[in-house]
Amino acid sequence: MWTWVVVGACAGVVVVPGAAVAAPAPAPEADLAFHGTVVMAGDRVQVRLTARNNGPAAVPGATVRLRWSVALAEAQQLPARCAREDVRTVVCGTGALAVNGVGERLTVAVRLKGRPSEVRLETDTAWGGGAVDKNRGNDRLRVLVLNTGDAYAF
Repeated sequence: MWTWVVVGACAGVVVVPGAAVAAPAPAPEADLAFHGTVVMAGDRVQVRLTARNNGPAAVPGATVRLRWSVALAEAQQLPARCAREDVRTVVCGTGALAVNGVGERLTVAVRLKGRPSEVRLETDTAWGGGAVDKNRGNDRLRVLVLNTGDAYAF
Protein backbone atom coordinates (compact mmCIF):
# COMPACT_ATOMS: atom_id res chain seq x y z
CA MET A 1 0.00 0.00 0.00
CA TRP A 2 1.36 3.42 -1.08
CA THR A 3 0.53 6.66 0.65
CA TRP A 4 1.08 9.97 -1.18
CA VAL A 5 1.49 13.17 0.73
CA VAL A 6 1.50 16.48 -1.11
CA VAL A 7 3.02 19.40 0.72
CA GLY A 8 2.39 22.91 -0.66
CA ALA A 9 0.64 23.85 -3.86
CA CYS A 10 1.82 23.16 -7.40
CA ALA A 11 -0.77 25.13 -9.33
CA GLY A 12 0.59 26.69 -12.47
CA VAL A 13 3.84 24.72 -12.59
CA VAL A 14 4.71 23.04 -15.86
CA VAL A 15 7.63 20.64 -16.03
CA VAL A 16 9.19 19.99 -19.43
CA PRO A 17 11.55 17.04 -19.47
CA GLY A 18 15.02 17.82 -20.81
CA ALA A 19 14.54 21.61 -20.95
CA ALA A 20 16.51 23.89 -18.68
CA VAL A 21 15.53 27.50 -18.31
CA ALA A 22 18.33 29.86 -17.42
CA ALA A 23 17.58 33.02 -15.54
CA PRO A 24 18.22 36.11 -17.65
CA ALA A 25 21.49 37.86 -16.90
CA PRO A 26 20.97 40.97 -14.79
CA ALA A 27 21.35 44.26 -16.61
CA PRO A 28 24.64 46.02 -15.90
CA GLU A 29 24.50 49.09 -13.68
CA ALA A 30 25.98 52.44 -14.67
CA ASP A 31 25.51 55.91 -13.20
CA LEU A 32 25.36 58.42 -16.06
CA ALA A 33 25.70 62.13 -15.36
CA PHE A 34 25.64 65.20 -17.60
CA HIS A 35 27.42 68.45 -16.80
CA GLY A 36 27.83 71.57 -18.87
CA THR A 37 26.69 75.09 -19.64
CA VAL A 38 23.86 76.68 -21.59
CA VAL A 39 23.75 80.22 -23.04
CA MET A 40 20.82 82.02 -24.64
CA ALA A 41 21.16 85.15 -26.78
CA GLY A 42 18.28 86.30 -28.95
CA ASP A 43 16.69 83.26 -30.59
CA ARG A 44 19.82 81.09 -30.21
CA VAL A 45 20.68 78.66 -27.43
CA GLN A 46 24.00 76.86 -27.17
CA VAL A 47 24.45 73.83 -24.92
CA ARG A 48 27.89 72.42 -24.15
CA LEU A 49 27.84 69.22 -22.15
CA THR A 50 29.96 66.27 -21.21
CA ALA A 51 28.64 62.85 -20.24
CA ARG A 52 30.27 60.95 -17.39
CA ASN A 53 29.87 57.33 -16.33
CA ASN A 54 30.38 56.81 -12.60
CA GLY A 55 30.15 53.02 -13.08
CA PRO A 56 30.28 50.32 -11.97
CA ALA A 57 29.85 49.03 -15.58
CA ALA A 58 31.04 50.50 -18.87
CA VAL A 59 28.41 51.77 -21.33
CA PRO A 60 28.82 50.99 -25.06
CA GLY A 61 26.93 54.18 -25.93
CA ALA A 62 24.22 56.39 -24.49
CA THR A 63 21.85 59.08 -25.73
CA VAL A 64 21.10 62.36 -23.99
CA ARG A 65 17.76 64.11 -24.50
CA LEU A 66 17.68 67.93 -24.58
CA ARG A 67 14.18 69.39 -24.26
CA TRP A 68 13.34 73.09 -24.31
CA SER A 69 10.20 74.65 -22.83
CA VAL A 70 9.51 76.46 -26.12
CA ALA A 71 9.39 75.20 -29.68
CA LEU A 72 12.52 75.14 -31.79
CA ALA A 73 12.63 76.86 -35.17
CA GLU A 74 11.84 74.58 -38.10
CA ALA A 75 15.32 74.71 -39.68
CA GLN A 76 18.21 73.53 -37.51
CA GLN A 77 21.84 72.63 -38.17
CA LEU A 78 22.57 69.92 -35.63
CA PRO A 79 25.81 68.01 -35.05
CA ALA A 80 26.12 64.67 -36.88
CA ARG A 81 25.41 62.65 -33.75
CA CYS A 82 22.17 64.55 -32.98
CA ALA A 83 18.62 64.28 -34.33
CA ARG A 84 15.38 66.11 -33.82
CA GLU A 85 12.88 64.08 -31.75
CA ASP A 86 9.95 66.52 -31.83
CA VAL A 87 9.23 70.28 -31.98
CA ARG A 88 11.02 70.95 -28.65
CA THR A 89 13.47 68.06 -28.36
CA VAL A 90 16.85 66.96 -29.68
CA VAL A 91 18.60 63.67 -28.86
CA CYS A 92 22.36 63.19 -29.18
CA GLY A 93 24.66 60.20 -28.89
CA THR A 94 27.40 60.39 -26.27
CA GLY A 95 29.59 57.58 -27.59
CA ALA A 96 31.05 54.83 -25.43
CA LEU A 97 31.67 55.64 -21.77
CA ALA A 98 34.25 53.71 -19.75
CA VAL A 99 33.85 53.20 -16.02
CA ASN A 100 34.70 56.53 -14.34
CA GLY A 101 35.17 57.86 -17.86
CA VAL A 102 34.23 61.17 -19.41
CA GLY A 103 32.84 61.34 -22.92
CA GLU A 104 33.68 63.81 -25.66
CA ARG A 105 32.34 67.32 -25.21
CA LEU A 106 29.09 67.81 -27.10
CA THR A 107 28.12 71.25 -28.41
CA VAL A 108 24.55 71.72 -29.63
CA ALA A 109 23.36 75.08 -30.94
CA VAL A 110 19.67 75.53 -31.73
CA ARG A 111 17.39 78.33 -32.84
CA LEU A 112 14.12 78.94 -31.02
CA LYS A 113 10.80 80.03 -32.48
CA GLY A 114 10.58 83.66 -31.48
CA ARG A 115 12.72 85.42 -28.87
CA PRO A 116 11.49 84.41 -25.43
CA SER A 117 12.91 86.20 -22.39
CA GLU A 118 13.70 82.83 -20.80
CA VAL A 119 13.66 79.15 -21.58
CA ARG A 120 13.86 76.02 -19.46
CA LEU A 121 16.25 73.29 -20.61
CA GLU A 122 15.68 69.74 -19.38
CA THR A 123 18.28 67.01 -19.84
CA ASP A 124 17.93 63.30 -19.24
CA THR A 125 19.17 59.97 -20.50
CA ALA A 126 17.08 58.79 -23.43
CA TRP A 127 19.03 55.51 -23.68
CA GLY A 128 21.71 54.19 -21.32
CA GLY A 129 23.30 51.51 -23.48
CA GLY A 130 21.24 48.80 -21.80
CA ALA A 131 22.51 49.68 -18.33
CA VAL A 132 20.32 50.38 -15.31
CA ASP A 133 20.89 53.78 -13.70
CA LYS A 134 19.69 53.82 -10.08
CA ASN A 135 20.75 57.45 -9.56
CA ARG A 136 18.73 59.48 -12.08
CA GLY A 137 19.24 62.71 -10.11
CA ASN A 138 22.47 63.59 -11.92
CA ASP A 139 21.24 63.04 -15.46
CA ARG A 140 17.72 64.48 -15.14
CA LEU A 141 18.32 68.19 -14.78
CA ARG A 142 16.37 71.42 -15.31
CA VAL A 143 18.02 74.75 -15.96
CA LEU A 144 16.28 78.11 -16.26
CA VAL A 145 18.14 80.16 -18.87
CA LEU A 146 17.57 83.90 -19.21
CA ASN A 147 18.00 85.64 -22.56
CA THR A 148 21.04 87.63 -21.35
CA GLY A 149 23.99 85.91 -23.03
CA ASP A 150 25.18 84.63 -19.64
CA ALA A 151 26.30 81.02 -19.21
CA TYR A 152 24.31 78.86 -16.78
CA ALA A 153 26.05 75.77 -15.42
CA PHE A 154 24.39 72.43 -14.74
